[in-house]
Order: sequence, then C-alpha cells, then structure tokens
Amino acid sequence: MAKTTKSMVGGMTVLGVAGIVCKFIGVLFSIPLTWLIKDSGQGLFQSVYPTYSLLLTISSAGLPVAVSRMVSHALTRDDPRTAKHVFRIALWILAAVGCVLSLAMFMGRNFLARWVNQPESTLGFQAIAPCVALVCVMSAIRGLMQGQQNMVPTAVSQLLEQCGKVAFALPLAYLGMKQDLAHGAAGALLGITCSEALALLYMVIVYFRKRGDFDALPQTCEEPSLTERQVLKELLIISLPITISACIVPLSTFIDSGMLVGRMLAAGLDAKTAQAYYGIQTGLVVRLINIPTALALSISMSLVPAVTAAAAAGSQEGVRQQSDLGMRFAFLVGLPCSVGMSVLSYNIMAFFYEGTLAPERLRLAGELLSMSALTVVLFTVVQATTAILQGVRKQRIPMYTLIAGVAAKIALNYVLVGLPELHIHGGPIASLVCYTVSMVPNIFFVLKYTGMRFNWKGWLLRPGLAAACMGLAAWGLRELLPVSRLATIAEVLVGIAVYLGAAILFKAINPRDFAALRRRKKAKAA
Repeated sequence: MAKTTKSMVGGMTVLGVAGIVCKFIGVLFSIPLTWLIKDSGQGLFQSVYPTYSLLLTISSAGLPVAVSRMVSHALTRDDPRTAKHVFRIALWILAAVGCVLSLAMFMGRNFLARWVNQPESTLGFQAIAPCVALVCVMSAIRGLMQGQQNMVPTAVSQLLEQCGKVAFALPLAYLGMKQDLAHGAAGALLGITCSEALALLYMVIVYFRKRGDFDALPQTCEEPSLTERQVLKELLIISLPITISACIVPLSTFIDSGMLVGRMLAAGLDAKTAQAYYGIQTGLVVRLINIPTALALSISMSLVPAVTAAAAAGSQEGVRQQSDLGMRFAFLVGLPCSVGMSVLSYNIMAFFYEGTLAPERLRLAGELLSMSALTVVLFTVVQATTAILQGVRKQRIPMYTLIAGVAAKIALNYVLVGLPELHIHGGPIASLVCYTVSMVPNIFFVLKYTGMRFNWKGWLLRPGLAAACMGLAAWGLRELLPVSRLATIAEVLVGIAVYLGAAILFKAINPRDFAALRRRKKAKAA
C-alpha cells in the first residue's frame, strides 16, 4: 500500500473541486427555491434543517473519521484483514444508530416544530427524517474509501446529492406550494431525502465494484487481527470525542433556530420580518459562505488519513510536513475567500438574488455577507487544526476549544440579536468570536504536538499580501463599474487572476505543490 500512497494535495484537490461545485449548485438551487417558497418559506425550510444537521452529526460525524483513520493505519501496516473488520463493525453501528434517530425525528416532529416556534414545520421534519439513516450508511462506505485515500467516490456522491436536490426538491416544492407554504417547504425537504437515497445507491454500487480489488490486497502483517471488542473499543475511543466536537456547532445552530427569531422579536421586529431575516441569514448568506468552506472540509478530510499514516509509519518529519502543508493551504484558501466575498458582498448577493429579493432585503443580505465572509478563514483554519489534532490522536482538544467558542457564540447571539440597533447583524459578530476563540488554542496545540514552528511567512504573510492585492483590485473595480451580473463576473475573475499572480510573486504558492499533484497522477496511472 505504501508504494501507491496518494498525496494529500491530490485528495484535497478532488474533494475541494467537488465541494465548490456542490456548494455552487446549492446556491443556484436556492434561487428558484426562494422564488418558489419566498423568504418566509426559506425561514420555514431553515427552521427544520438545524435539527436534521444535529441528528446527522450525532450519528455519523465521528465514526466515519474513525473508520478512515483505522483503515489507513491498518493498510499502512499491510493489514487489510483488520481494515475489513473495522468497516463491517462500523457499518452495523451506523445503520442501527441512523435508523433509531430517524425514527426519533419522525415520532418527535410535533415537539420539534414547537421548539423552533414554527408549527407549520411538522411536515418538514416528517419529510427529512429518513435522511439520517440513509446518510449514516453512506458515511461508513465513505470512511472506508477515504481510509484508502481514495476521495473520488466521496466527491461524486456529493455531486449526486446536489444534482438530485435540484432534480427532486424543486418539483416537489412546486407541487407542495399548490397547497400552502408548509407543504412547499416540506416538498423541498422531501427532495433532499430523495437525493440522499440516490447518492447512497451510487456508494453501494462503488463498494461492490471495488470490493474485489480490496479483497485482493496481500495480508503480510503477521500480528493477530483485533477482536470485535477491541475494534469496537478503538472505534468508540476515536469517534466519541470527534462526535462531541462535531456536534457543538450544529447544536449551536439548533439552539439558534429556537432563539434567534425570538430575540429579534424582543428587538422590536414583527414576526413576519423576523422569520424573513432568519431565512436570509441562514438560507442565503450561509449558503454562499459554504462555497469556500467546502475547501476547508476537503483539507480536513484529506489531512486525517495523511497525518495518521505518517504517524503510523513512525515518521515525525512526515507528520510535520503534512501538517504544515495543511496549514498553508488553509490560509491560502481561507484568506482570499474572506477578503473577496467581503469586498464584493453586495454585488455577489445581487448576482444571485436580484429580482428575487426586495431591494431593502438585498441590501441587508449584502451587509450580512460582508461580515459573515470574514468567518471563512477562521473556519478553514479551525477545520485544518482539528484534523491535524485528530491525526495525532489529540481529538479531545478541538472538542474543548469548540465548546468554548460556541458558548461565547450562544451568549453573544442572545445579547446582540436582542439589541434593536443590531438584531440579525449580531449573528455574524457572534460567529467571528466563536471561531476566533476556537482557532487560537488549536494552533497552539498543533505546534506543541507536531513539533512544528509557527510558519508566519508561509501561513500568514505571503497569502495575506496576495489577498490584500486581490482585495484592492476587487474594490477598485467595484467602485468603477456599475452593479451588474457581467461586472460581478469581471470583478471575480480579475480578483482570482490578481491573487494567483500575487501568490506566485510572493511565493505563497510553492512549485512543490504542483509536483505533488503530478506525483498523484503518475501513481494513479501506475
């Protein structure tokens, strides 16, 4: 297996490109969806999604990472027998937990609707409940593939999820709106269930097609295979802290779903306006923010098996190299995304939603995006540092730092969103504080446990200078050109070109990065 090791950069590239395409499709999906169910319908749609996201995270966040790590570790030691054992046990656990939580969501739909202060959302909870079980099973197969550092099936399944969303959710939302708003939002959520079923079908087909190659791997490790009890214990030791850590942000969003509308009412907004503002922030702005954060998730998913494999091989230098590469890419991706989206915030919102949102709502969306965009670089670094700490078996640390960050976020949301002069604008401020509180100690512990030094030139200075050049170019064009879709495309393309040129000039992009990509292609061809 060591002879055919794929580079972390290659995995990041596959998942990153797929992730950006998926998130872009998600934004395009939100345009006709908002046209169909209006911003109030988006508020109803988004009131259901945090609960689904929380239950999904509880059931499937930690175990796939644990599978990825244990499979990667076993294959590094030429022990495919243990890798298969790990996958089988994890699959049964995920399937069982997913079914239980799907049933709990379905049975508790009335209680959940009362929690989010949206009685009309009962149908939505019912429509999306089966998703939890479907994604749990799919996550086990994704973990197996990622443990082999094969990111392509995960990327393709993500694309199928998004394309299926467009194919199923929009027609079902249209049919639902013929009855009322609640059925329209529920139809869109039912479409998500259908899209996840499609993605699961693909992953099952891939698994059976690849099983023969996996079974053919030679078993050269002479150590006895782990027992079921030992595998289960190891899975739980690895996955529980990761699950708890991964649940913190969805739990915060779940709490926000029951709190933000109420706090805006306390700030003096009427119920309809508060629901619409909540839909704009969570359904439109956050969806745009999720486009660049897809790269953050690709970095983290590629880092875990890469760092784990280096640690399993006893290569501390390999751990440092992979960790430094992950940190460099986190800042290299996060900084320009934050700067560019913040500078062009109104233009970007107008590009997607002009004609869909009223002018005053469009201005609000631009203001929210301008502040929210700054969280991208913080989130990207938090994800990268979390993955590194998981790879060196320090998964409890990011759990604690995220708890601290989210506690600060919940407290600030309660205070700031309730202020008449801020209301929904308090949400992005609270998010900035949340990820800053998590990021700073994470970086400290990454340096401590990997033996790296803080690479301030490679991580901050060089990409920071390139991002500043890009921001100035985008700002200049924004001031010169009228607001139009063509002008926004020009501003984005020029900004990307300036950033790439400046990144090469300031040596933020290293020629070795491209060499790593070429090595991956050669390894794949061989």
